[in-house]
Amino acid sequence: MKTAEQTIDAIEEIRQYCNEHIRPFANEFDETEHLPESLIRDMAKKGYLAAGIPSSYQGLGLDPIAYGQFTEQVGKACCNVRTLLTVNSLVGEAILRYGTEDQKQGWLVELAKGEKIGAFALSEPNIGSDANHVETSYQKKGQSYVLNGKKKWISFGAIADFFIVIARDGEQVTAFLVDRDQTGVEIERITGMMANRASYLAEITLDHVQVHEDCVLGPVGGGFNHVVSLALDHGRYSVAWAGLAIAQEAVDSLVTYSRKRTQFNEKLYKHQMIKGMIGDAVTQLHAARALCLKAGEMREANHPDAITETSIAKYFTSKIAVDITNTNVQIHGGSGFSRENSASRLYREAKVLEIIEGTSQIQQQVIANYGLRHYFVKHS
Repeated sequence: MKTAEQTIDAIEEIRQYCNEHIRPFANEFDETEHLPESLIRDMAKKGYLAAGIPSSYQGLGLDPIAYGQFTEQVGKACCNVRTLLTVNSLVGEAILRYGTEDQKQGWLVELAKGEKIGAFALSEPNIGSDANHVETSYQKKGQSYVLNGKKKWISFGAIADFFIVIARDGEQVTAFLVDRDQTGVEIERITGMMANRASYLAEITLDHVQVHEDCVLGPVGGGFNHVVSLALDHGRYSVAWAGLAIAQEAVDSLVTYSRKRTQFNEKLYKHQMIKGMIGDAVTQLHAARALCLKAGEMREANHPDAITETSIAKYFTSKIAVDITNTNVQIHGGSGFSRENSASRLYREAKVLEIIEGTSQIQQQVIANYGLRHYFVKHS
């Protein structure tokens, strides 16, 4: 792991990088549904797409809190670029935790060095949050496995060099490393989305794709309990900071606009109702940051409740991101609907966070079950 000074330098470096190379073009990325390949490759070569991977495998080696703060800087600048960071990181975490040393020295190092981009192929046309019941199948054939099925809504699947594919054989769910160039892999990009338009969503068809047993990630039959659970947990943590990032960007935007805009011969912020809206937004923002930091501390300490704390943070930040970006649009008035203004884009991007990496309703169930176990008081 990096020293405290190195961590501060890394956060400042990505902040400056975002201000120069990402934030000025975020609306353009959204409109054109495109991220420049030069930007992606430059970020990859700098190690930004493997921020949490140890330096021994060519990553930046950031601890959980630093990774979250790193994610926040990218997420404030552009949700699409942040999604790339999230996807590549959770793929890397899965290989780091469950890969063989050969897989780490190959797939993980290539990912960390920016030579390859990974994607996590879990969701399907009929399967979203019910990840334990994927329909994509596999069969053992000698020293190989044959995969058949479809994956859908795969972030950066359209440009990924390889995938972690989750498939089923009866009751067994297993994870496989699959190269995009393997025979039988067909990729179709999905466009025209409400948000995350430059996240290169894809539908992936697997037609008798044969992968060697060396490409099994983790134990056979451990795809859900091991690989998927780890990836979704890491994804939820990243999305928690993503919600904070969008909320912070929206607060910056609404406060700045209210201080510059004059209405009824007074600056907008001087109106009592506007001050009330700002006060609520700032309170929500501070609470969200506290939850993210708490989740990061617990993850760093390997606390047994870290997974639940991450779900709480993800649930809360995604909800307040929607609330605050809505307030941002409201305070901007008519200009908040303009495509030249970031307000409407931030609102659309916030809504996505209530759906991905486990919907808000799923998080409610997880949090409720935790509460029912821990806060029941038996009266004598």
